[in-house]
Amino acid sequence: MTAPARVLTVAGSDSGGGAGIQADLKTMMALGTHGMSVLTAVTAQNSLGVQGAWELPADAVRAQFRSVVDDIGVQAVKTGMLATAELVHTVAELLTGVAVPVVVDPVGVSKHGDALLAASALDAVRTELLPRATVATPNLDEVVQLTGVRVTSPREMREAADAVLRYGPRWALIKGGHLSGEATDLLTDGHEEHWLRAPRHPNRHTHGTGCTLASAIAAELAKGADVPAAAAAAKDYVTGAIAAGFALGGGIGPVDHAWRRR
Repeated sequence: MTAPARVLTVAGSDSGGGAGIQADLKTMMALGTHGMSVLTAVTAQNSLGVQGAWELPADAVRAQFRSVVDDIGVQAVKTGMLATAELVHTVAELLTGVAVPVVVDPVGVSKHGDALLAASALDAVRTELLPRATVATPNLDEVVQLTGVRVTSPREMREAADAVLRYGPRWALIKGGHLSGEATDLLTDGHEEHWLRAPRHPNRHTHGTGCTLASAIAAELAKGADVPAAAAAAKDYVTGAIAAGFALGGGIGPVDHAWRRR
């Protein structure tokens, strides 16, 4: 049998299973690809928040990456929580030698507001990681962290996208999920614009949306879609996952990565 498209996630672990590596692998499987992982950090995390986080040594990250890429190969890479400037530098250096699409989710804070990226690492994300991205997928809080631009309405998302694109990604997907009204995202390369809209579902159980969207884009790119088609398909998938999100624990539950099979 022919192996499915191979997608590599480089991110942190979520012990509660709603975000991070766990969400990435679930998404990749749901979309018919083979997910592989490079673990960058371990978190103690549940529906209430992040109780602790420990980054892995750069050598461990490098060894995992080389182990997968040199033997199995990849057709797309997604990055998530990188935590420190050293890890950002290490991953950016590794990505230089891989000629496949790269989706960068510049994870700065968790769903509960817990910091997942050291302030000292922001400059490395801007100057080393974003220039290697095929698509960067910041939410509005991460846009502020990276660029200082604050978005309060969809019409201001163009300014945010321009600010992100100045750091070098080929495409920027500005996620407007924190705004009111329709769930509206803007995908642009500075010339083309694609507005991705979906109804907002009244469901508070949305843990893992950012990881899931970025991983879905990477999966679609690995299967051969172009960026606008990959983003549109990923938006459809994550919208369904949000609608089916379920209560888990005492706080915010996860989106349902298996919603299409229920």
